[in-house]
Amino acid sequence: METRLTLAPGQNGTKKMLARYGDRLVCVRYRYDSERGVRHKTVELIVETLPWKPHARVPRRDPHDMVGVRIAYSETALRERIKSAGGIWRPRQRLWEIDWNTARELQLQTRVVDDGRP
Repeated sequence: METRLTLAPGQNGTKKMLARYGDRLVCVRYRYDSERGVRHKTVELIVETLPWKPHARVPRRDPHDMVGVRIAYSETALRERIKSAGGIWRPRQRLWEIDWNTARELQLQTRVVDDGRP
Protein backbone atom coordinates (compact mmCIF):
# COMPACT_ATOMS: atom_id res chain seq x y z
CA MET A 1 0.00 0.00 0.00
CA GLU A 2 1.32 3.41 -0.98
CA THR A 3 0.49 6.82 0.49
CA ARG A 4 0.44 9.31 -2.35
CA LEU A 5 -1.17 12.33 -0.74
CA THR A 6 -1.35 13.83 2.74
CA LEU A 7 -3.57 16.88 3.14
CA ALA A 8 -3.95 19.39 5.97
CA PRO A 9 -7.43 20.26 7.26
CA GLY A 10 -9.19 22.74 4.99
CA GLN A 11 -7.49 21.72 1.76
CA ASN A 12 -9.53 20.34 -1.13
CA GLY A 13 -10.24 16.70 -0.37
CA THR A 14 -10.60 17.25 3.38
CA LYS A 15 -13.74 19.38 3.64
CA LYS A 16 -16.17 16.55 4.46
CA MET A 17 -13.80 15.12 7.06
CA LEU A 18 -13.26 18.59 8.55
CA ALA A 19 -17.02 19.05 8.85
CA ARG A 20 -17.30 15.63 10.50
CA TYR A 21 -14.33 15.76 12.93
CA GLY A 22 -13.74 19.51 13.38
CA ASP A 23 -10.67 20.61 15.37
CA ARG A 24 -9.74 17.00 16.12
CA LEU A 25 -8.70 16.44 12.49
CA VAL A 26 -4.90 16.46 12.00
CA CYS A 27 -4.67 15.30 8.37
CA VAL A 28 -6.30 13.24 5.63
CA ARG A 29 -4.29 10.66 3.70
CA TYR A 30 -5.03 8.95 0.44
CA ARG A 31 -3.54 5.45 0.29
CA TYR A 32 -3.52 3.23 -2.78
CA ASP A 33 -3.53 -0.57 -2.80
CA SER A 34 -2.37 -1.69 -6.23
CA GLU A 35 -2.88 -5.40 -5.48
CA ARG A 36 -6.60 -4.98 -4.77
CA GLY A 37 -7.09 -1.91 -6.98
CA VAL A 38 -8.60 0.31 -4.28
CA ARG A 39 -8.02 3.74 -2.79
CA HIS A 40 -8.40 4.34 0.96
CA LYS A 41 -9.09 7.69 2.54
CA THR A 42 -7.73 7.73 6.11
CA VAL A 43 -7.81 10.39 8.78
CA GLU A 44 -5.52 11.20 11.68
CA LEU A 45 -7.41 12.44 14.72
CA ILE A 46 -6.55 13.94 18.08
CA VAL A 47 -8.14 11.66 20.67
CA GLU A 48 -6.77 13.16 23.88
CA THR A 49 -5.22 16.44 24.97
CA LEU A 50 -3.38 16.74 28.28
CA PRO A 51 -1.23 19.48 29.80
CA TRP A 52 2.48 18.93 29.23
CA LYS A 53 5.55 20.89 30.19
CA PRO A 54 8.53 20.07 27.98
CA HIS A 55 11.96 19.65 29.47
CA ALA A 56 14.68 21.91 28.15
CA ARG A 57 16.69 19.92 25.66
CA VAL A 58 20.38 20.36 25.26
CA PRO A 59 21.48 20.21 21.64
CA ARG A 60 23.83 17.40 20.84
CA ARG A 61 27.39 18.16 19.84
CA ASP A 62 28.79 17.33 16.47
CA PRO A 63 31.83 15.01 16.80
CA HIS A 64 33.95 17.62 14.99
CA ASP A 65 32.95 20.58 17.21
CA MET A 66 36.01 22.09 18.85
CA VAL A 67 35.86 22.32 22.65
CA GLY A 68 38.12 23.75 25.31
CA VAL A 69 39.44 21.37 27.95
CA ARG A 70 40.96 22.54 31.23
CA ILE A 71 43.95 20.56 32.45
CA ALA A 72 46.07 21.46 35.46
CA TYR A 73 49.75 22.25 34.91
CA SER A 74 50.76 19.32 37.10
CA GLU A 75 48.89 16.76 34.94
CA THR A 76 51.78 16.13 32.56
CA ALA A 77 50.68 12.65 31.45
CA LEU A 78 47.25 13.93 30.44
CA ARG A 79 48.81 16.90 28.64
CA GLU A 80 50.97 14.52 26.64
CA ARG A 81 47.91 12.44 25.70
CA ILE A 82 46.12 15.55 24.45
CA LYS A 83 49.19 16.68 22.50
CA SER A 84 49.51 13.29 20.83
CA ALA A 85 45.79 13.39 19.96
CA GLY A 86 46.30 16.69 18.12
CA GLY A 87 45.23 19.11 20.84
CA ILE A 88 46.18 22.78 20.52
CA TRP A 89 47.23 24.84 23.54
CA ARG A 90 45.41 28.20 23.77
CA PRO A 91 47.52 30.24 26.22
CA ARG A 92 45.14 33.22 26.49
CA GLN A 93 42.27 31.00 27.61
CA ARG A 94 44.59 28.52 29.36
CA LEU A 95 42.77 25.67 27.63
CA TRP A 96 43.54 22.81 25.36
CA GLU A 97 41.42 22.79 22.22
CA ILE A 98 40.36 19.42 20.81
CA ASP A 99 37.37 18.11 18.91
CA TRP A 100 34.44 16.66 20.87
CA ASN A 101 35.05 13.14 19.58
CA THR A 102 38.62 13.18 20.92
CA ALA A 103 37.39 14.55 24.27
CA ARG A 104 35.00 11.60 24.50
CA GLU A 105 37.69 9.08 23.50
CA LEU A 106 40.01 10.45 26.21
CA GLN A 107 37.07 10.55 28.66
CA LEU A 108 37.46 14.28 29.26
CA GLN A 109 33.79 15.29 28.93
CA THR A 110 33.68 16.53 32.52
CA ARG A 111 36.66 18.80 31.92
CA VAL A 112 35.15 20.58 28.92
CA VAL A 113 34.73 24.26 29.69
CA ASP A 114 31.02 25.05 29.84
CA ASP A 115 29.74 27.04 26.88
CA GLY A 116 26.06 26.53 27.65
CA ARG A 117 26.18 22.81 26.89
CA PRO A 118 27.36 19.88 29.01
